[in-house]
Amino acid sequence: MDKYMEEVVKKYLITRKYGCFISAVLESEHLVQIDIEQDRSRIDRKEKAEKQEQIVELEQTAKLGDIFIGKVKNIVPNIQAAFIEIGEKQKGYLSLEKLKQPIFLNPKKNQEVHQGDELLVQISKEAVKTKPVNLTIHLNFTGRYVVLTYGKTMIGISSKIKEKTERKRLYKLLEPYKNEEYGFILRTNAVNALDSEIVAEIDRLRKEYKKVRQKAEYSACFSCVFEAPEHFITDIRDSRKKQSLEIITDDRQIYERVMNYLESFQPEDKEKLRFYQDSMICLWNLYGLEAKLEKALRQKVWLPSGAYLVIEPTEALTVIDVNSGKAVGKKKDTEAAYYKINLEAAKEIAVQIRLRNLSGVILVDFIDMEEEKNTNALVSFFAEKLAKDPIKANFIDMTALHLAEITRKKVRKPLYEQIRLFQIEEDKNKEKK
Repeated sequence: MDKYMEEVVKKYLITRKYGCFISAVLESEHLVQIDIEQDRSRIDRKEKAEKQEQIVELEQTAKLGDIFIGKVKNIVPNIQAAFIEIGEKQKGYLSLEKLKQPIFLNPKKNQEVHQGDELLVQISKEAVKTKPVNLTIHLNFTGRYVVLTYGKTMIGISSKIKEKTERKRLYKLLEPYKNEEYGFILRTNAVNALDSEIVAEIDRLRKEYKKVRQKAEYSACFSCVFEAPEHFITDIRDSRKKQSLEIITDDRQIYERVMNYLESFQPEDKEKLRFYQDSMICLWNLYGLEAKLEKALRQKVWLPSGAYLVIEPTEALTVIDVNSGKAVGKKKDTEAAYYKINLEAAKEIAVQIRLRNLSGVILVDFIDMEEEKNTNALVSFFAEKLAKDPIKANFIDMTALHLAEITRKKVRKPLYEQIRLFQIEEDKNKEKK
C-alpha cells in the first residue's frame, strides 16, 4: 500500500442544520472530526445591517483565509504588534516582526506600518474567546498540490515527503518559478503527481493572486477582496489522493457546490460524491450526529478498561488528566496495569484532540509509572498516534512534573467555540416555531 494512503475507509458527511454547515469525518463508523460553520450566503445585506451586533459576535465576516483591506487602528510597540480594523467594530492582531513587503493601498514613502495605513491582510487564525483573529500580510493561496506564499519567496517541500529523488524532482520543477515577490510550498499530495498537474495549479494560483491585487486597487477600505472556500471544500481539497473516501450530503446546494469544485479541480474524485435521499430520515439523524456532537463535548471520556479522561480546556492551554477509575481495583501488578491504561489513554487522547480541535499547548497527566522503559515506550506510542493528525501535532517532552507536553497548530476554532454558532441558530429556530 502507498505510504501516503489512508488505511481506513472514510466517510465525509456534509449537511445543513439551523443555518450552519455540519461536516463530519467517520473512520470505520467512528467520529474523528466534526466542524460547524455558519452559512454566510444566507445573510443578506439588510439582515447584516439590522443585526450587526450579533454578526460581529459570531465573526461571520472574518473566516480563516479571507483577505481584507484593513486599516491600522493602533500600534503597540512593546509587543511589536498592530491592531487592524477589517470591518465595523471588527479588528485583528498583526505581528510586526519579520514583515516583508506589506501591500499598502495608500501612498507610501517606505515599508513601515503606521497608524491609518490601509493594507491587505489575511485571516491566519480564527478568533478564540477574548482573542481577536490573527492576521498576516503574507498572503497564502492554497491548492491541492501547491501553496503560493506572497512575501515568502523560498521554495519549500512538505516534511512528510521523505524520498530524496521525489524532493529533488519537485524542487527542480518549481525552480523556474522563483521570483522576488512570492514563493511556493509543495504539499504532500504533490507526491507522484504529474508535472502537468502541478504546473497547471501554479498557473491558476498566480492568476488568483494577481486578480486579488487588481481587485484591491479599486475596492474600498474594509472590503473582502478574497473569500476563502467553505471548510467542507478545503477539507476535500486537503484529503489525501487515492484514499478511500466517500463524500455524502443530503443538501442539493451543497451537492452542487462540491460537484462544481470536483469537476473543476479534482475530476478524478467525482465518483466519491453521493447525494443521499430519504424522506423518512435525514443524514443528521441517520448517523446520530446530535448524540455524537454532545458526546464530543463532555468533560469526562470513559475508556474501555474502566479508566477515564478529564479534559479541561482553558484560554491559555488544555489540561487532560488520566484516571485509573475502575480499571485497577485489587490487581497485584499495578505497574503493568498503569502501563496498559496509559497506552489506552494515549490512543484516545490523540482521537479527542482532533475531534475537539484542541490546539496550542496541551498538558497530559498520565498515571505515574516507576519503570523508565514503560515511560519511554508510552512516549514513543503517543508520538506515533499524534503524527497521524492531519493538523501538525508534536510531542515536546515530559516536564519535570512528569506531565506530557504537546503542541498542536492553531487553525480553526475549537469545537466548544464552534458550537456557539449552532446553539444560537438553534435557539432562533425554536423561537420562530
